Amino acid sequence: MNNMIKALFKAFEVRWKSYRHRFVPWIALNLQKNERTLRQVENRAQDKMTADEDVFKSLVCLFTHLLKNDVKNQRQLLGLLPRSTQSKYSNVESKTHGAPPSTVMFETLGFSVERKISSLERAGTGVFVMRGRVPAGSIVAMYPGTIYQPDEPIFFQSVRNPFVFRCIDGILIDGNDKSISKIVYRSCSGRDRFGPLRLSDGSWLTPHPENPLAVGQYVNNCSNGVGRAGWISSGAPSVFAER
Repeated sequence: MNNMIKALFKAFEVRWKSYRHRFVPWIALNLQKNERTLRQVENRAQDKMTADEDVFKSLVCLFTHLLKNDVKNQRQLLGLLPRSTQSKYSNVESKTHGAPPSTVMFETLGFSVERKISSLERAGTGVFVMRGRVPAGSIVAMYPGTIYQPDEPIFFQSVRNPFVFRCIDGILIDGNDKSISKIVYRSCSGRDRFGPLRLSDGSWLTPHPENPLAVGQYVNNCSNGVGRAGWISSGAPSVFAER
């Protein structure tokens, strides 16, 4: 009987340690004690590691090549673009045509990343550079997920969920690709469809994301100096390489 009670308390302790960082009263009482992850940012511009122009240029370059690589399956989308833009994709001949997204990423940015199980015992899932070399300041990942405004409820989604990312402006991003979080994202994605056209990418919920950058939720972001998550003008976090 005593062993059963101890096992129950042990299970509760493990779950509490996982959830307490999203329990508001506990956060309020322990905020100043948690200096390991507490970061003070007086100005958002001071937290930028890469200029918005460089981020935009890098993303446009990658997504353009991804579109060219899958142009046969994107005819409906291309039909909505201006004729001047459509002409750029009319006779596409790419050496990566039909290639996996990671290959397109490598050919475009000079490196590729993938989500994999760590070889370290009990280390879980992480993001690894599979090919090439990552220059300092490069974008290596994006943080996909359901976006919640500061006043929107997220209690049930946050239970036992280590993937809730709090942005500097108070916006929350739920990057969990399982459980109720997965259901919520798919529901919102289906609601926002424009006829047969998808307005959001749901492939990051699968083991094979169409956007090879959509693995940022598996990158550790625990630093009281400069965080690994930088900012782009739209307010969404991107992960940058550090040295």
